[in-house]
Amino acid sequence: MLDILIIGAGPIGIACGLAAQKAGLSFVVIEKGCLVNSLYNYPSTMTFFSTSEKLEIGGIPFVTISNKPNRAEALEYYRRVATSNQLPINLFEEVKGVIKEADNFNITTAKATYHAKNVILSTGFYDIAVKLDIPGEDLPKVMHYYKDPHYYAMQKVVVVGSSNSAIDVALETYRKGAEVTLVIRGSEVSNRVKYWVRPDIINRIKEGSIKAYFSSNLKAIRQHDVDIETLAGTITIPNDFVMAMTGYRPNFEFLKKLGITLTEDKFIPQYHPETMETNVPGLYLAGVVCGGLDTHLWFIENSRVHAEMIIADIVSRS
Repeated sequence: MLDILIIGAGPIGIACGLAAQKAGLSFVVIEKGCLVNSLYNYPSTMTFFSTSEKLEIGGIPFVTISNKPNRAEALEYYRRVATSNQLPINLFEEVKGVIKEADNFNITTAKATYHAKNVILSTGFYDIAVKLDIPGEDLPKVMHYYKDPHYYAMQKVVVVGSSNSAIDVALETYRKGAEVTLVIRGSEVSNRVKYWVRPDIINRIKEGSIKAYFSSNLKAIRQHDVDIETLAGTITIPNDFVMAMTGYRPNFEFLKKLGITLTEDKFIPQYHPETMETNVPGLYLAGVVCGGLDTHLWFIENSRVHAEMIIADIVSRS
């Protein structure tokens, strides 16, 4: 019987493990992919918005000579944190079910069955892309994830979205020789775009290097072209790839299956803001999964405190 089973070995799941270890509690971390799986799937060229200090967990310094750390540095940092502290983490083991019993949980995975007094859900939101729900979205040329710009050199690329991921894709593929068209639902580039990147994309649009359609939507995708609904009407342009950077969402179906109550509008899960315990006693939430569809509310830097809050509550009940 474990004190805690932690689902998700991202930065916040690791932080929960560190806090549990410090408190002398028995625990195991279960992860369906590789260590910090979401960060691994980030673009290879990604630079964080935050400084390294704000990405630190467990009081362990994140040392870098850069003002803003990149993906490779973050992967190395979190790996060293996990291994140097010898955290019990089981990778490539997907959780299949969590059943609440009288005073504990029965957790079934693809490899084993566990029993724990408490469960911490720290699964993030990066595994499920928000779909466009338009004809042709299932074609192989449509990408919801992006790794490297070289693949799109000399191709006609449509990028959907105006947030950081979309703007990074547009700029990076353009600089590798792609012919880039941005399709943006709003009337301008999002104000959430990194402050050192936003002037770059605005100037590229202004000079015509990147074509942008504002207050517009992608309506249909075909093998060699796409339809865009613009303020001037629907247009059709030649196309090789569509990068649908429309965001991601938590696995709401899994949350509901666990008995967690979600709001009707933005699917925000119910939890106590001081303990992070959900409406299911002994079941806690940590990290960006707390935000429902508002995935911009929680990040590593402001949700790493969840670990200490949760462990403090569990210890107080021991």
